[in-house]
Amino acid sequence: MSLWIKICGNTSLEDAMLAAEAGADALGFVFAPSPRRVTHQHVAKIVQNLPTTIEKIGVFVDATFEEIEAIVLACNLSGVQLQFEPKPEIPSQLRDKFGPNLRILRTLHFSPGIVAQAASLASDRNIDALLVDSRTAAAVGGTGIAFDWNTAADALFGNLDFPHKLIAAGGLTPDNVSEAIATLRPWGVDVVSGVESAPSHKSPEKVCAFVAQARAAAANFKSAT
Repeated sequence: MSLWIKICGNTSLEDAMLAAEAGADALGFVFAPSPRRVTHQHVAKIVQNLPTTIEKIGVFVDATFEEIEAIVLACNLSGVQLQFEPKPEIPSQLRDKFGPNLRILRTLHFSPGIVAQAASLASDRNIDALLVDSRTAAAVGGTGIAFDWNTAADALFGNLDFPHKLIAAGGLTPDNVSEAIATLRPWGVDVVSGVESAPSHKSPEKVCAFVAQARAAAANFKSAT
């Protein structure tokens, strides 16, 4: 399977179209406190002008099932990213409501306890993939800080006991995404600040370079296996 690429933190139709045309597989929209926060009314207008083939994923922090459900319906989203530790029933409620076509991502912040966290989620088949991100005291995403890839490769990404797909996020840029892919060999990558010209504004050059570098690195990985 080819590498899955998500460009997150989109705030305008222009930026969303830029990512789509660059070859991204998915777009992220942040419905939580952030410089990149958007309203469901704004995202609904953006989504109706996007290609139907690209995934539209809402990012949520400390949201209830009812809040997530309402935004998925209002914006016609194809996926959700739970950027927090949700109540255990939320993934199953989302699956029951929207069926198998809704992609459900669960974020884990890289820390000494992440392997145990991932193991605790292994039996939850409602989750499609785990997104491994960095965090700071002030932000749970979009930090621009990379976690320790070598440690993560040994402890998590190379662990064949985990059934979920793994997505690498946190501090990725066009300059380091090739190294991240070579080290982690993830199912997917996710980028926010690494392709911005300013917070909430995407750089066309960086978006295109990121997608190109990621695709090339994934192709190199395939040819070497």
